[in-house]
Amino acid sequence: MDKNLYHYKAKVTGVYDGDTCTMDIDLGLHTWIRGEKIRLHRINAPELKGKERNKGLASRDSLKSLILEKEVLIETIKDEKEKYGRYLSEIWLADSKGGYLNVNDWMVNNGFAKYQKY
Repeated sequence: MDKNLYHYKAKVTGVYDGDTCTMDIDLGLHTWIRGEKIRLHRINAPELKGKERNKGLASRDSLKSLILEKEVLIETIKDEKEKYGRYLSEIWLADSKGGYLNVNDWMVNNGFAKYQKY
């Protein structure tokens, strides 16, 4: 197992834009972090301001309809925060077949974000 990846159960409580959301994270043993901002790792979504506003709103609304108020699994990268204080994470949503959908890839595959290296 990769020592730089950490997995947690979480509930999505807010979606700011197409690559940033807020979660309550279950750390185990009845310990929770509430209201933690999460940045979707490896992707970049259009901004909510300026020339990209319409695409940004569509991106945000798509992410919101997919994960808001749902339980997910998150995989944080190194358990460290990026420059804006958010954890970088892969988000996994259970599907009806007993598997998991990678939300980060779904956003790109559906045209709501692009892959980006940090």
